[in-house]
Amino acid sequence: ALGTLGVQRVLASGDATATAEAIAAPLGFEQVFGGMKPDDKLALVGTLKQQGRRVAMVGDGVNDAPALAGADVGIAIGQGTDVALSSAQVTLVQGDLRALVAAIRIARATVVNMRQNLGFAFLYNALGVPVASGILWPWFGIALTPMWAALAMSLSSVSVVGNALRLRGRSLS
Repeated sequence: ALGTLGVQRVLASGDATATAEAIAAPLGFEQVFGGMKPDDKLALVGTLKQQGRRVAMVGDGVNDAPALAGADVGIAIGQGTDVALSSAQVTLVQGDLRALVAAIRIARATVVNMRQNLGFAFLYNALGVPVASGILWPWFGIALTPMWAALAMSLSSVSVVGNALRLRGRSLS
């Protein structure tokens, strides 16, 4: 499912390389690193970031905590250690990795929604402020009274909130 979202998968495991490769192969991981210590995982995160990648690290143990903190987004598994949970910005509460796919989908939808809301706010202000300041008065005799300007600003807020509420109906599957 992560692959269909365009996410490159890299497995960095403390287990032996052969074990890590056996786990990664049927799951479609692009890269596999075995026998990694906490500092190795953190260095891998740093290398990936230097390559210009955005790095999300998923982990559940003490050995993952430095890499979770060093990643662009650290994602802890809910049943993980306290240090992993406190090092991450996101926690998959029930420990089900399928929730990772849902989290990515809702995050992407939220970013799109935020851009739309910024566009709405910019449009309202780009049109409303000049009209409220009387720019159309000399040619058309149109001006907004403070009451109408306040209503227009309220409608701006309502449109932004209404657009954001559309996320509630968003399918995560």
